[in-house]
Amino acid sequence: MIKGKIFPDMLYPIYELNHFAAGPWNVAAKMGLAFWSEPGNVLSHTPMGRQAAAALQMVERATRRYYKPDFDITSTTIAGKEYSVTEDVVWKTPFCDLLHFAKPALGKNKQPKLLMVAPLSGHYATLLRGTIEAMLPHFDCYVTDWMDARDVPVDQGAFDLDDYTETVIAALHHLGSRAHVMAVCQPSVPVLAAVSLMSMDKDPLVPLTMVLMGGPIDTRVNPTSVNKLAEGKSLDWFEKHSIMPVAGTHAGAGRKVYPGFMQLSSFLAMNHERHLKSHRELFHGLAEGNADHSDRHITFYDEYMAVMDLTAEFYLQTVERVFINHDLPNGTYHHRDRLIDPSKITRTALLTIEAERDDISGVGQTEAAHKICINIPKAKQMHHVQMGVGHYGVFSGSKFRAEVAPRIVDFLTRQKA
Repeated sequence: MIKGKIFPDMLYPIYELNHFAAGPWNVAAKMGLAFWSEPGNVLSHTPMGRQAAAALQMVERATRRYYKPDFDITSTTIAGKEYSVTEDVVWKTPFCDLLHFAKPALGKNKQPKLLMVAPLSGHYATLLRGTIEAMLPHFDCYVTDWMDARDVPVDQGAFDLDDYTETVIAALHHLGSRAHVMAVCQPSVPVLAAVSLMSMDKDPLVPLTMVLMGGPIDTRVNPTSVNKLAEGKSLDWFEKHSIMPVAGTHAGAGRKVYPGFMQLSSFLAMNHERHLKSHRELFHGLAEGNADHSDRHITFYDEYMAVMDLTAEFYLQTVERVFINHDLPNGTYHHRDRLIDPSKITRTALLTIEAERDDISGVGQTEAAHKICINIPKAKQMHHVQMGVGHYGVFSGSKFRAEVAPRIVDFLTRQKA
């Protein structure tokens, strides 16, 4: 029985129970931290005080529940002038808010529209904060802010890979004019499917440009450990070992999901030594009063540890169609009952970007899009491999800002309707 459905179904209640049990420890750690970090406490300035505060902060962070962070984007600079930015929900479904990062002071000086499709793979859309900040000076930015499945009541229905594709198309229609679309990591496949469908239907709002960044277009190319795991297991295995109902007092209680905490555990296990080293460095940084290093660590892990659940149907379809069957490169990818034909894409420019050290989507997996989008003019195609970075360096960090973002801006601004 433990090998079947009962054991996975117990994991979510156990996870919730652990959070409940850790609550008193978290409160106690916060109280101790308040004492040992109080500037008016002379002991807080001693080595003993800093070590006590550092230890308590580590306990507090280990016992807290990490919630979705804020985007916290309030301004941008254009041609040396600062403009305020407002974050508005301009369209929504039960599973997605379409956010507009508006610059009211620009008035009629309209910028090209850019739809940034965030990954639905365990982390929140706030993971793209740095990507948004880099694009804001140049584009009118919209972002898909996917809902945590545990917060969507069961009576709102299902959400699968085809629903995702339809959401992308609907968001592009909401923008009302030909826009650029950017898929960061996981959404590369449904975004390519969406642009293919719009091209097949001769949709007048088909995007000007499609940017695919570190996405699994063809996971047979340079397969990573993630890809090998998917190919080595059956879909039934994934359903038995990864899918469970939401437990606790969440609005989506009873909905079948792939829990975010399982995804996070997988991410941590892939690089456990690096994460352990990072946390040891955090403790020593806090104990030594190294604020700059500690703040960078805390900012990163506040985002990294905040995870969301995926609907079971979306997760299982993605595993089957993208990682096991390789439907897109095999020419067998269907949306509902329609066969997707990327060769129909002719009016959309294509930019693919990969990371040299990507251990999630290997080099060549995203570039494979050029091989199936055979009728895009060569002058409207570009591929870039960013050296010296891993998966997250495709869309964030210093090399992204210095080398990747300028290439994206240049390529997009050269595309005309």
